Amino acid sequence: MDVLKTILTILEVISSIAVIVVIMLQSGKEAGLGALSGNNETYLSKSKFGNLDKILASATKWIALVWVVLTLSLSLI
Repeated sequence: MDVLKTILTILEVISSIAVIVVIMLQSGKEAGLGALSGNNETYLSKSKFGNLDKILASATKWIALVWVVLTLSLSLI
């Protein structure tokens, strides 16, 4: 049982770091503030980062789900 708990703890640490990294890689949602400073984005630059944001948002959901399942399983052991 101790081996299983150790493996789950290591997996939870890895998933915690993965959630932090994926969230930090996402772009900010303060697009309205860029207009005040004169920072205009073209259509091409928006579409280039749009796909990456969708992938990172999806990855955040799945990694967070894995983290929750690992946390619940560790609390039951």
